[in-house]
Amino acid sequence: MARIIITLGDPAGIGPEVIALALASEKCPSGHEFVVIGDGNVGSPGKPDPHTAAAAWRALDHAVSALKSGQADAVVTGPICKEGMQAIGFPFPGQTEFFAAAFGIDDYGMVLSGNTLTVGLATIHEPISAVPRLLDIPSIMRIGKLTADFIARRKRIHPRIAVAGLNPHAGEHGAFGDEEARIISPAIRQLNALGIASFSGPAVPDAIFREAAAGDFDAVIAMYHDQGLIPLKLLDFDSAVNLTVGLPFPRTSPDHGTAFGIAGKGIANPSSMIAAIRMACELLD
Repeated sequence: MARIIITLGDPAGIGPEVIALALASEKCPSGHEFVVIGDGNVGSPGKPDPHTAAAAWRALDHAVSALKSGQADAVVTGPICKEGMQAIGFPFPGQTEFFAAAFGIDDYGMVLSGNTLTVGLATIHEPISAVPRLLDIPSIMRIGKLTADFIARRKRIHPRIAVAGLNPHAGEHGAFGDEEARIISPAIRQLNALGIASFSGPAVPDAIFREAAAGDFDAVIAMYHDQGLIPLKLLDFDSAVNLTVGLPFPRTSPDHGTAFGIAGKGIANPSSMIAAIRMACELLD
């Protein structure tokens, strides 16, 4: 029986609530063992502090130890407060980068998938001002290949993937920027030469997600975090799952944050946590 560990995240947030609700919902697949790790007694709901951040960090370290020792086959992570974690010395922008570093993985990426959209991110937790400098052909090819592999494994199809442009109107033939011609188009040509999926673009960013939601594409590669997550959360907030692709095991998470403002009030929705648990089981199966 596969063992899936679930980290509580910051215990002052809604992680403990949505995990408990998800496991009690009878919507989690049978045939798997679910083990929750983390101290839910630290701090108070809605009141994050250094102690709750430290508890979240300890749970992540515990998860890494269990995965490395073979005591776990997958991990589902509860939401953390990045600001609180970094204030106590956590050296990573988020949990995606934490797990990649813990296992020495350079070829990794973030993919989010819901009932309507699947989005891969060419850059992850980066300031908008840094995105043009960080974008290059290898980074777009990396997330393109990882996203294609994820789609092909899940749906058993030859994926159709749109690659969004960076600039308004996908640059308008250089009128609003040259990244499309200089970086994105060459990356698309090289991806198509691999034969792993049908890649198209650079697509106009303000229209391509509508086309994907209509079923014209199986996924969209976004150039930066909010370009991809705004449409995904608008359409799939309750069903979307955050995945770290490229790891030697499934790692999933709900697509929402700690929601300190509603923690402990009994109104947190466990739907995204349920989806994250179900996705981990699906990827193991």
